Amino acid sequence: MKNLTLEHIAAACHGTYRGPEEKKAVCVTSIITDSRKAEEGCLFVPIKGARVDAHEFIEGVMEAGALCTLSEQDLGEKGYPWIQVDSSLQAVKDIAAYYLRQLKIPVVGITGSVGKTSTKEMIAAVLAQKYKVLKTQGNFNNELGLPLTIFRLREEHEIAVLEMGISDFGEMHRLAGIARPETCVITNIGYCHLEFLKSRDGVLKAKTEIFDYLEETGHIILNGDDDKLSSVGEVKGVQPEFFGIQNQWGLFADEIESRGLQGVSCRIHMDGSSFQVLIPLPGQHMVYNALAGAAVGRVYGLTAEQIKAGIESLQPLSGRFHIIDKNGITVIDDCYNANPVSMKASLELLTDALGRKVAILGDMGELGEQEARMHREVGAFAATLELDVCVCVGALSRGMAEAAKLGGTHTKVIHMESLEELLEGLDKIIRKGDTILVKASHFMKFERVVEALTRDR
Repeated sequence: MKNLTLEHIAAACHGTYRGPEEKKAVCVTSIITDSRKAEEGCLFVPIKGARVDAHEFIEGVMEAGALCTLSEQDLGEKGYPWIQVDSSLQAVKDIAAYYLRQLKIPVVGITGSVGKTSTKEMIAAVLAQKYKVLKTQGNFNNELGLPLTIFRLREEHEIAVLEMGISDFGEMHRLAGIARPETCVITNIGYCHLEFLKSRDGVLKAKTEIFDYLEETGHIILNGDDDKLSSVGEVKGVQPEFFGIQNQWGLFADEIESRGLQGVSCRIHMDGSSFQVLIPLPGQHMVYNALAGAAVGRVYGLTAEQIKAGIESLQPLSGRFHIIDKNGITVIDDCYNANPVSMKASLELLTDALGRKVAILGDMGELGEQEARMHREVGAFAATLELDVCVCVGALSRGMAEAAKLGGTHTKVIHMESLEELLEGLDKIIRKGDTILVKASHFMKFERVVEALTRDR
């Protein structure tokens, strides 16, 4: 890892080096927080968790070949190097910021209320047509996950595409201080984390903290069809670039045509020309993702042909509208997370499916004081669609079920109190030929529903 000697690491995290003098000039080969991933030459960062203090595993990690460990505790005289710090979590952020500066590669930072991950995947797919790209994996988008993503960077990488997620004010400022994104992308401003951010204006304020470390040579790319984002003006001399499906923007899409669950086609217009593209994932929201990818691709010098190839190369992720055909049914695995906007979008896409249309919906979290109203809104929306069965699971989803029934729909509406009740009753709900949408917030653990539907029979 470039310039990550133990001496440089100690300086970067304001720690005190303890151990053999001759080891100070040795570079670490990797940085880990999971003791089970210990390997020769690594640096171990022990984090105090709610249940476990990883300091307990220091000796085992060192025996497994680690070069060095951080420690908030005084370890005394040891035969191995260690660095004493006030906070392991703060240290890992400081080291990540230092390491990223050593690599001197451009960073694309992505945030927004909905679609961060799918937009990140789209942008990475586009940029991969020209560059060696490292992207955020899984949900590593917070104050610990972001540094761990950065530590996966190596000198051969040419650009980093980093997802940045928050739930409160100040978090994005701290993330931006680590990543220092050259290009900032915001997908939309929705109704997420309202228990802390209170309103969409609060969400906008928190998300736009991503600009706090923007240089005058940077770029801002925003969804211009979002009423809050369209109000963003010049930041530090940088004029935002807007995209959308409304042709007042310099980069826009039209001729949008659903291809059902196989994807959506559209024509993308930019720089006075246009090209037709087939986005291999369904939904109008994917058009916005493609436009974001095109906007970032244009910033980094890709041709229209390269942008088109990148968009069409996109692969679905597990839990993100991943379509699985098995056991005579089609399962739409969209259970990674949920909010009112994404819930409605996925329900709408379900109507394009073949066979009986079954929605299995669970509670949505982090909606604050408006949670009851928003669950009812989703239920009322479901009642307007041509669904055959709508299963609402969880305490909050009781209101969703009630609103769906009040809509006077022909849809069979079922409410279940718990995931366990659902799993026990699945066989009585599902038939051969069904298309089943599985969607809820992550805490509902609906991946177990997907597993039950797709296990070998």
